[in-house]
Amino acid sequence: MAAMKPRTGDGPLEVEREGRGIVVRIPVEGGGRLVLELNDAELTSLKEALGAVER
Repeated sequence: MAAMKPRTGDGPLEVEREGRGIVVRIPVEGGGRLVLELNDAELTSLKEALGAVER
């Protein structure tokens, strides 16, 4: 039986260009990370949507 290990090393928010796409790694509550691979148009749309959010 495999030992259960706690999730560690979630790390900070990261954004990198890899090949033709942009990879975004977002730490999530409870452990792990959400990983998105976006093209330039999708990244622009995401940036505009996040910019429209009021604090």
